[in-house]
Amino acid sequence: MTCSEINIRDPYVIYENGTYYMYGTRAANFGRLTGGFDVYTSTDMETWSDPIPCFDSEKFGLNRECNWAPEVHIYQGAYYLLATFTRECGLRGTFILRADNPLGPFVPHGEKQLTPDEWECLDGTLYVSLEGIPYLVFCHEHTQITDGTICYIRLSEDLTHSVGEAVTMFKASESGWAEGIPYGGGTNYVTDGPFMYRTETGELIMIWSSFIGGRYVVLPVKFKDGKLGMNFEHQAPIITEDGGHGMIFRDDEQLYLTFHSPNASGSEHPFFVKLADMGDRIERR
Repeated sequence: MTCSEINIRDPYVIYENGTYYMYGTRAANFGRLTGGFDVYTSTDMETWSDPIPCFDSEKFGLNRECNWAPEVHIYQGAYYLLATFTRECGLRGTFILRADNPLGPFVPHGEKQLTPDEWECLDGTLYVSLEGIPYLVFCHEHTQITDGTICYIRLSEDLTHSVGEAVTMFKASESGWAEGIPYGGGTNYVTDGPFMYRTETGELIMIWSSFIGGRYVVLPVKFKDGKLGMNFEHQAPIITEDGGHGMIFRDDEQLYLTFHSPNASGSEHPFFVKLADMGDRIERR
């Protein structure tokens, strides 16, 4: 399969031993009631395998509605998949799954979602500090609070549960770039898809997605002291052509950003662009 034949949202890639593993939201019906997730494999990022099922959400009672944004992180020798599912109470949250290899099968890890009980959340990503402390960086969704936010919360060392209270870093409207979209008769501001990247000089960058001029975009944030927290600055968008929910990965030779485009249900495909690590920022090549 080629990328133009793969209809997924929120692509996420890991690279190991010459093989690319790509995960994503099954895009049918905007990722609702899709029954889980697949992984695609490739050796050149041009031709991909057929989808290989790697998580059956129906089997574990997680196919209530949303099956969104799977991303796989290698942590302490295992593979952990973070994804958004609709909870029994009807609110969305980030859950964590575990497997011994990138093809799965993944199974639930921990007893419930990692995000706060009363919040509608999505798009959790794993960040491990230089001191080895794991955190979940995630979005408190605009559907509940109108002006979406990006937050973080500490995780237990074994990643089974969150620890303490969530910290809100910023609202979408505070970025200086994101623009509101019509929603429920009003105007909402969207936060989607945070992902953390440490540059070659040790700077900490986060990318996230929102809307500008009605188009989906990718926006970077730089943490001024190299630490997750409140000391940051917003930088100019790097993707503006109706593509978003991206992540950054490296193979043996090159740094890449992958994202889905266009942001229209049924038409989404994974895209790849080369990045340059400039130390204090990332740039599209």
